[in-house]
Amino acid sequence: MLLGPVVRACRRVRVPALAAFPRSRQWTAVTAPPLLKLSSTKAAPRYRRMEYQDAVCTLNTLQTNANALDQVRRERGHPEIQLQAMRGFLQRAGLKVEELDHLNIIHVTGTKGKGSTCAFTEQILRNYGFRTGFYSSPHLVQVRERIRINGRPIGKDLFTKYFWQVYNRLEETKDSHGGSMPAYFRFLTILAFHAFLQEKVDVAVIEVGIGGAYDCTNIIRRPWVCGISSLGIDHTSILGDTIEKIAWQKGGIFKPGVPAFTVKQQVGPMTVLQQRAEEIGCPLSVCPELGQYQSSGVEPLKLGLAGLHQHSNASLALQLTHSWLQRRCSTAEPAVPSAVAFGGLCAAPAFEPTPRMLKGLADTKWLGRNQTLTHGSITYFLDGAHTTRSMQACVNWFSDAATQREAKATGSVVRVLLFNATGERDCAAMLKLLVPCHFDFAVFCPNITEAIASCNADQQNFNVSVENMLTRCLDNQQSWRVLNGQEEKPEAELLIGGGLPLVAEQRCATLVFPCILSALRWITQGRDPVLCDPSKQLIPVKASVSAKAVPLREVANIHVLITGSLHLVGGALKHLEPALAS
Repeated sequence: MLLGPVVRACRRVRVPALAAFPRSRQWTAVTAPPLLKLSSTKAAPRYRRMEYQDAVCTLNTLQTNANALDQVRRERGHPEIQLQAMRGFLQRAGLKVEELDHLNIIHVTGTKGKGSTCAFTEQILRNYGFRTGFYSSPHLVQVRERIRINGRPIGKDLFTKYFWQVYNRLEETKDSHGGSMPAYFRFLTILAFHAFLQEKVDVAVIEVGIGGAYDCTNIIRRPWVCGISSLGIDHTSILGDTIEKIAWQKGGIFKPGVPAFTVKQQVGPMTVLQQRAEEIGCPLSVCPELGQYQSSGVEPLKLGLAGLHQHSNASLALQLTHSWLQRRCSTAEPAVPSAVAFGGLCAAPAFEPTPRMLKGLADTKWLGRNQTLTHGSITYFLDGAHTTRSMQACVNWFSDAATQREAKATGSVVRVLLFNATGERDCAAMLKLLVPCHFDFAVFCPNITEAIASCNADQQNFNVSVENMLTRCLDNQQSWRVLNGQEEKPEAELLIGGGLPLVAEQRCATLVFPCILSALRWITQGRDPVLCDPSKQLIPVKASVSAKAVPLREVANIHVLITGSLHLVGGALKHLEPALAS
């Protein structure tokens, strides 16, 4: 039975059983549930109000700008053109590549941990009293999180001011450049450089977007120091399908005579990094284990970020900051012995971290990475792991953290997985790693924060359709069933729009919801007041779906792991921590 006027407006679609879906299947009978349609991507008006949301909506047009997409297609077979194009956009925005030299940049890439490394690095240097700039991606709740001044997202007024300065310069010159405008990430990179120059930061910590060699951040000519965190397989269509090819791309940020540091890598990629460093003329050193750093304090070194995998990120951050500080204020920083050659590689020496370094490591916060939130009887574990290596680290962290909490809990505990992944990621491989966590429920949803998507300009993605997002969720649900030995019913019927969540009518512990808020509301069953805002519109669910939630209503404690995508984690944080959106 269909429930409510909103649901009655949707059409019912009969589809084959889940396992029969081909990867390229088409959703022909319905384009999307009406409440899930995203707002228009029409061009920005000529006369704009100088408000933050206007800036974000205009920024979003660059996600699907036809000229930008054509440019990406043209450059796909000629990656070296990407940096040439980026320099052109930078010049059109009124900036010179030479000006970036004044930012005293720390440039960091890697597959896993580069964001955490940057967060440690920025916090340490801020503890020394330097005015810091920090550019990272993606954002969790608001796009301005990508550009930070002194550890805080750039204010809405400043973001708006600098946005229109850059956007207007580019728009004024586009007719003489074939109508071209930079795509979303390129624009934000230019905006970050502009903001850091205007704000006169002492140091800019720049996280690479994808890869390194041809990433648009690599127009930087003279960074003060470079870093490479742990390498793994990701973005294979762009970077290559082996870890050695990926290492070659990452090593592209090396610059002649500029010191570089890397954490310990597998033999293959480490050899590639060493060869790249020799070709470029870059002194490359391998960071020591975190336990090798000597501390005269009574207590052992503490990190503000949880998880054993953060140890290598912290060691890399210590080497990056010490190298930067020695150049900036060599008389104030004690000298460290030179790197020692070991097996053809230079081993960076461990040293005694200063009190400011120790405090920086302990004070570092990086939302969405091994993060725990407690709302009454519900504990949320959030981690944006999106590769198999990072997912294994997430599983290790969650297993330890959840087990410790369960040992102290009063009453029974139910474990719930909320999962989504995007792009070309191997979802089945990541889900396989999660099976040993013994979840009682597995819930899947797209990276859509709530039913009225137009309310969330900061989190809109026009590069993938709602249909494709929901299809991916159904695929993930089926993978989970197979991994857990559950058989599907070939005659199962799926209702889209006409009865949510999108789940076949069979008794199982897996469900698919149309948005993050719907999933969180069902998981928490009204027990988290922060999710009970009556102004947020939801699509009603069927009675049979509500019946599945009886264990969630009766249990004493609920532990929810939210993982698979930083965008999913960001959407969840928007609801769980409303202050982040203000």
